[in-house]
Parts: sequence; C-alpha cells; structure tokens
Amino acid sequence: MVILQVAISLFALCSLTSAQTRGDYSETCVPSDGFGKYCPTTCGVADYLQRYRPVVETDLDRLYDILEEITNLTKGTEEKVVYMRDSATHAKKSVSPDIYIKKSSNMLEDILRFERSIIEQESQIYELEQLLSANEKRMLQLKQMAIQLEQKCQQPCEDTVKIQPITGKDCQEIANRGARTSGLYFVKPAAAKEQFLVYCEIDSTGSGWTVLQRRRDGSVDFNKNWIQFKEGFGYLSPDDTTEYWLGNEKMHLLSTQSSIPYILRIEMVDWDGVRKHADYAMFKVGPEADMYRLTYAYYYGGDAGDAFDGFDFGDDPSDKFYTSHNGMQFSTSDKDNDKYQGNCAKQDGSGWWMNRCHAAHLNGKYYQGGRYTEKDAGQYGYDNGIIWATWHSRWYSMKETTMKMIPINRMSVTGQQANVKNFGGLGDI
Repeated sequence: MVILQVAISLFALCSLTSAQTRGDYSETCVPSDGFGKYCPTTCGVADYLQRYRPVVETDLDRLYDILEEITNLTKGTEEKVVYMRDSATHAKKSVSPDIYIKKSSNMLEDILRFERSIIEQESQIYELEQLLSANEKRMLQLKQMAIQLEQKCQQPCEDTVKIQPITGKDCQEIANRGARTSGLYFVKPAAAKEQFLVYCEIDSTGSGWTVLQRRRDGSVDFNKNWIQFKEGFGYLSPDDTTEYWLGNEKMHLLSTQSSIPYILRIEMVDWDGVRKHADYAMFKVGPEADMYRLTYAYYYGGDAGDAFDGFDFGDDPSDKFYTSHNGMQFSTSDKDNDKYQGNCAKQDGSGWWMNRCHAAHLNGKYYQGGRYTEKDAGQYGYDNGIIWATWHSRWYSMKETTMKMIPINRMSVTGQQANVKNFGGLGDI
C-alpha cells in the first residue's frame, strides 16, 4: 500500500509538470537500462513506475491472499485454544471427587508405612548403639588386660618350671632327706623303671604327703578313657593351683613298694568353705593285670565319714553293700569292671573304683555351686557329681578334693601326724 501511494503521488506530480520546460536536462546525464534513453527526471520515474505497476499490483494481491490466510490460521488457533480451555474446565467438573479421596488415602498409607519404617530403623539404631556401647566397654576391659599383661611381661621370665633337687622313692623319703618346701619333686618307687614327677606337701615337722589327685575349679575334664587314667592327665604345678590325676600305674608303684603300709587321706572342701577328711589305713592300688584294684584294711578316721564303706540311700536294702568301694577294680567308659549290668563309669561320666555304682566318686563332674539335679546330670540322670555321700547328699558336688598318701608311721592312733619313733617301733622308710 505504501508503494502504491508513492506511485500515485509521482504520477500526479508528472501531470502537473508536463507543460513546463525541461530544465532538469544536463549534458553529463548517463542513460541507464532502467529508464531507457532518459535521464531520471520526474516524469521518467513516473513512466518507470507506470510500467512496473501491474507487476507490483500482482505482488500486492498475492500478499493480500497470504495475509488473509495467516488471519484465518490465527483465528483457527484462537478457536482451538478456547476449545482446549473449555475441555479442561469440563474435564475438571466431570471428574468424581472419590478419585482424589482415594489418592489422598493412598498417600496417607504411604506416610504411615514410611513412619513405621522410620520407627523400626530408629529401634535398630538404638540396638546398634547399645551393642557399640557394650563393645566399647569390652574394648576398655581388653585394653586394661593388655596393660596388665604388658606389665607382667616386663617381669623376668623363668625358662622352666622349678623342680626341687632332692629325690626319693616317695615324698616322705624326700622329706627325710631334708626337704622342707612343698613343690615338684622327682620320685622313683622301688619297682619303677624310671623316675616321674609328683607334687609333695611337706610341712615343718618333716611329714611328706605324695599327692595323687587334685580337684580345684573344674578346669580339667575328668571324663577320660582307660589309657589316660593309667598314665595320668591334667597339670602339675609348683604352686599347687592346678588339677590332675597322677595315674593308676604310678599309684600302684607308690602304694605297693614298702613293707610299711600307707595311709590314704581324702580331703574335701564344700561350697561353704568347710573342710573335712577321711583316712584309710594300708591303702594299695593293684597292678593293671588286676585292673588297678583298690584295697585298704580299715577306716582310719576323719570327720567326713566312711563313704568308701557304702551308704544306705533308702532306695533298696542292698544299697550299702552295692555302693562300697573296698576291693573294687577300676572302671572307665571304655573298660567296664564294675558289678553293675550297665557301665557305671559311662553313666556317671568318669573313671573310678565302681561297684554298683558308688557312694563316693571324687572324679565326678564338676558342678559350680555344688547342688544339681537329675536333669542337670544329663542323658542318664544319675548322681554324677563329685560325691561323698556320708557328708553331703548324692545331689551335692564338692568344690575341692585331694587324694594323698603318707607312710602310716607318720600318723598317730588319733589320725594326727606323730613322731616316727612313737609308732610301734617302726623306723623311717
């Protein structure tokens, strides 16, 4: 439209100037292809525009058509937008509120589930914190133990266990030779092929006890087989703090070597700290060919009672006869030499001079606190503790026991240690 207005203005201007003298001619004018032979005067421009007007009008018509098409497209787009807006509003109005309620409910359930999960995780965190605290306490204890061990390790170490230099055929002979210190000594009984180690209790009066058995804290399991009871097991220590069985073969060699018989003393401590003992005169353990049979002449005395003679438990009139131990062979779980149709050593958990079965059993199972029940006794339910029935009941297990021997000429008639010269004229052995 602007081009058309310009063309009309130029055409009018040419009409007004057509009668005037052409004063715009110049000799320096250079003809151009656009205006033919004329220089570009006002009328020349008008002629040029007039000649190109049809082309311009055609272009303008085409531009009008394009503009109208664009206008139609814009209107269609506006109508589409309005339709989409109306559709969205209608969709919102037509949706049921239950859907949103259901979605809200699902969201609440998710929140509750997450809350439960958080509570469970907090509980786990608390347990882990408790465990961590316990571990920290344990670590502190271990550090303290490490410090104690380090201090102990700074002390000079002894390369070997201290063994006293004096030897003899038993601890009494060692004491007769001047030993006055209890500890570990080598003895060599008359029939022994080689010497072996024992613990000797030696007092200031010169009495020397050869220790055959120790029970102190349950640190050694006494449920052993025949060979182990024959050879001995446990640990000998110079400070006498360990548990052991010296061995049936060594007991045989020690108890049968002299014409002067031995006293067997059994010492016991219960869980109240009370100490009692029982002594048996002319104690002997036979050879392996006789299954290390236990024999003694008589009950020498003591305040623990004579459980080796059997005990009437009230179950059967023959209880006392069938629970005596004098003359019984040694039995283990793998070598049954008792008078019972079953295996007493297997049922009662350890080797001993079993009858049918026992009123005394110093090799029984160690029970902390002493008292136990048939249920505690395990599979067989028999009284398998460390028993001495003439002191405590069969359901009471001793805390500590000792079996030791000494020549009878070191004892008086009352059971107290006496001077050798006061016993029937028997001299030192």
